[in-house]
Amino acid sequence: MPFDYVIDPVAIEQESFRQIRQLTKLDGLTQPEQQVVMRVVHSIGMPEVAAQVRFSDDACENGLKALADHAPILCDVDMVKQGITKRMIQQEPLCFLNHKDTQQIAKEKGETRSMAALELWRPHLAGSVVVIGNAPTALFRLLEMIEQGSDKPAVIIGMPVGFVGAAESKEALWQVHQKLGIECITLLGRQGGSAVSSATCNALLRCNRGEIY
Repeated sequence: MPFDYVIDPVAIEQESFRQIRQLTKLDGLTQPEQQVVMRVVHSIGMPEVAAQVRFSDDACENGLKALADHAPILCDVDMVKQGITKRMIQQEPLCFLNHKDTQQIAKEKGETRSMAALELWRPHLAGSVVVIGNAPTALFRLLEMIEQGSDKPAVIIGMPVGFVGAAESKEALWQVHQKLGIECITLLGRQGGSAVSSATCNALLRCNRGEIY
């Protein structure tokens, strides 16, 4: 039997964001912040999560500039890396989760590979765009590294999902970002994930290209 549904991808996206604007409170946000919030809502399908999004003072500004300057994009997992729209970037995002050195470091230290992978981030950290959507341990480790004097990213998109450490890692990011002098975008609570974090990065990339909803 025939089904009645929209097949035009442009029409689908336009109608999705029309509904999101109607259902989401965006008052008081800058245009880039609005675009990020709408993309977060779009990726989860829940307008109410808009209230959980947090921006540090210069997070979007720093992120927009870093992406415009083709800064490294550092991802905690391959799903985040794959979610970043390739037509909008000039160099492949970096993810070292499955690097042989990561596996060795994790084994020697008895820690998660997500934590160990950050050792390979060090040469790329300064001025980078960090996108963490899966591993709370990676976010905690990054904060530890910065506190110990590691180079600072231009912005941290910290949105890991889960039940063990996810909410705590994002709360820690939000609580210490001013003390550490870092800019961040986060989604408080247990929700988050690869799609949400890559969508946030994509929202900033789209803003730089003038693709605004």
